[in-house]
Amino acid sequence: MSADIVLAIGASFFAAVIGALGMGGGSVLIIYLTAYLGLEQLAAQGINLVFFLPVAAVALVAHHKHGLIKWQVALPCAVVGLAGVYFGQMLAMHVGSELLQKLFGGFLLIIGVREVFAREARKGADDK
Repeated sequence: MSADIVLAIGASFFAAVIGALGMGGGSVLIIYLTAYLGLEQLAAQGINLVFFLPVAAVALVAHHKHGLIKWQVALPCAVVGLAGVYFGQMLAMHVGSELLQKLFGGFLLIIGVREVFAREARKGADDK
C-alpha cells in the first residue's frame, strides 16, 4: 500500500473520529486536501461539503425518528442557510483561494485558542 493511500485512510479515520466527537472533522479533511494533496482551498471546501451531505442526511433521519426536530423552526433556517450557502460560495469565488486559505487558518487558530481557554474556565469552575 502506498504512503499516500495510508495517509488518506489515516486522515479519513481521524476526521471521522473527531467528527463523531463533535469537533469538526471537516476541518481535518480540508487541511489534508490542501496541505497534502495540494488542492485549492475553494475545491477542498467544496469536497468537504459533498462529504457532509450524506452525514447530514443520516443525522436528519435519526433526529426526526426520535422527534428531536421542530420543523416549523428548522425549515425557515434551512431556507436561509441555503441562501447563505449560495451567497457565501459567490463571495468565496471572488475572494480567491489564497485569501480564503488564510481566513480559514485564522478561523482555526481562533477556535483553537477559544477551546483552550474555555477548557481552562470549565476546569476552574469544576474545582470550586
